[in-house]
Amino acid sequence: MRLDKYLKVSRLIKRRTVANEACDTGRVLLNGKPAKASASVKQGDILEIQFGSRTVKAEILNIQETVKKEAAQEMYRYL
Repeated sequence: MRLDKYLKVSRLIKRRTVANEACDTGRVLLNGKPAKASASVKQGDILEIQFGSRTVKAEILNIQETVKKEAAQEMYRYL
């Protein structure tokens, strides 16, 4: 699955366009390296997202095309 779509489906970022912009500006790291929105993600990958002065680090546990709001947090684990 594409990184920007994963960020939206997992609700780490609310909108896919915002996820695209975050990737383009280098605020999203995939396994420690800046990632493009088109990068492919898989289970076990580590994401780091910079929101202003705050950084969120999460491990990808599950990849699904669609998921309900309540189950979205089961797709990743905060580190």
